[in-house]
Amino acid sequence: MDRLLHVNTISKSFGGVQAVNNVEFHVHAGEIVALIGPNGAGKSTVLNMVSGVFPPSSGEIRFDNRFMSTVRGHQYAAAGISRTFQNLQVFDDMTVLENVMVGFHSRTRSGLFGCGLGSGRSRREEKFMREQSYRLLKQVGIAELAEKTAGNLPYGKLRLLEIARAMAVEPKLLLLDEPAAGLNHTETAELSLLFKRIQAAGTAILLVEHDMDMVMNVADRIVVLDQGEKIAEGIPEEIQQNPKVIAAYLGQEEVAV
Repeated sequence: MDRLLHVNTISKSFGGVQAVNNVEFHVHAGEIVALIGPNGAGKSTVLNMVSGVFPPSSGEIRFDNRFMSTVRGHQYAAAGISRTFQNLQVFDDMTVLENVMVGFHSRTRSGLFGCGLGSGRSRREEKFMREQSYRLLKQVGIAELAEKTAGNLPYGKLRLLEIARAMAVEPKLLLLDEPAAGLNHTETAELSLLFKRIQAAGTAILLVEHDMDMVMNVADRIVVLDQGEKIAEGIPEEIQQNPKVIAAYLGQEEVAV
C-alpha cells in the first residue's frame, strides 16, 4: 500500500506553550486514519499543520512524495488535500448547489469571477460545475436539497454539504475535523456509511473525532494523542485495550502491564 501522507516528528509551539511535540504517523492511499485524544490533546493543531493553516515549528510533512513546506495554503487543494472545519463554513444565502459549485472554482480556468462574464468557456465550465456538484450532492445523500437555501438546512445536512464541497477538488486526502459533532445517532450512522463510500472510491481520510463508536466502526488505524504527544497507534482493537489510552481518557494513572 502506497504511503500518501507522512507526518515526520512535527512540533508546534505558540509562545511558551508546546501544543504538539514530535508527533509522527502516516496515512496510506485509500486508508481511513482517526486522530483521537482528550480535549486539548493537540488533534486540531496537527490537522491545521497537515492542511497548511500554519507550518510546524519543527519536523516535516510529506504528501504524495512532496515536501509540503514548499506549498502555500491556497495551493493545498491543487496538491490533493481538502478539508472541513469543526465550525460550519457555508454561504447561508446561496443555494446548496451553489455552495458546492464554489469548491470547483479552483479547478476552472475562468475562476469565480470569470464565470459571471458569460463567455463560451465560462458557460461550459459552469455547466460542468453544476453537473458535478449535483453528482456530489447525490453521493452524500442530499441531492433533493440542491435548490434550497443553505441557511435553511438543519445542522446534519449542513455537515453533508461541507463534505460534498470538500470533495469538489477530487482530493487524494480528505481531512475532517469532528464531522459528527452535534449529530444524532442516525445521522452519525449515515455519515459512517458515507465515509466508507468515499474510501471505496479511492480517497484517503484523516479524521479527528470524539465519537468513539464512529471511530471504531470506520477507522483502519487510530493515532492517539495526549498533551500534544502520540501515546499509541494501531488498529481499533489494539487501541481499545491499550492501558495508556484508557488512562488518558479516564484520567487515571497508567496501569502496569
